[in-house]
Amino acid sequence: MLEQEEILKLIKQAQKGSEEAKTILLTENSPLIKSIIRRYKGRGIEYDDLYQLGCIGFLKAIKNFSFEFEVRFSTYAVPMIMGEVKRYLRDDGYIKISRTIKSDAIKINAFVERYRQTHQKSPTVEEIANEFNIEPREVAFVMDSAKLPVSIYDNTDDDGGKQIIDKLPSEENENNNIDKILLKDLINSLSERDKKIIILRYFRGSTQCEVARIMGVSQVQISRLENKILSMMKSEFIKGQA
Repeated sequence: MLEQEEILKLIKQAQKGSEEAKTILLTENSPLIKSIIRRYKGRGIEYDDLYQLGCIGFLKAIKNFSFEFEVRFSTYAVPMIMGEVKRYLRDDGYIKISRTIKSDAIKINAFVERYRQTHQKSPTVEEIANEFNIEPREVAFVMDSAKLPVSIYDNTDDDGGKQIIDKLPSEENENNNIDKILLKDLINSLSERDKKIIILRYFRGSTQCEVARIMGVSQVQISRLENKILSMMKSEFIKGQA
């Protein structure tokens, strides 16, 4: 991964139109983009398409990044990448059915229902085709296109009859994932000394006295350093969520 100073230098070049700088930034940050889009797999979009969406969001982050705010670029880029994917899923990611097909599907369904009531059985594809004077394959296409879930509480065909809502990702979990990425990035940005203190205190469960012994300083110094580090991280974390 590039150092923050090198990243900022490349961003300035990219904002001035350097395609080479954009390519370097994309290549070096590919693991970050992949880690974000991985959670959107299984939404009906090919992985390569998801990656392209992630790259679009990343390039937008490069274009709009401001040097006035003291925020690491990756912290700014994460919500931009996720926003691009989520926007696609919301606006373009689902199959769009034309009004004509929807209208034909309604008419066919109405005919099927009437036929069932009259004959106590469902009509064949050929009978439907004859009724509407269309080809059997067109009947199959229209009826298949109409097979979309109308409620998140409909049952799925697998998983023992679970409802669709059970398979939807939680917004809370998604937000937690964003927070984890931001937190990881903040920890990685710390100096080796500060990083060691935070890891020992909050990931290894060490007391301030134990950390002091390991670092070869007093407990009072560790306490002062820890408060300073946490205050800085909190400030950066809030900026990253904004």
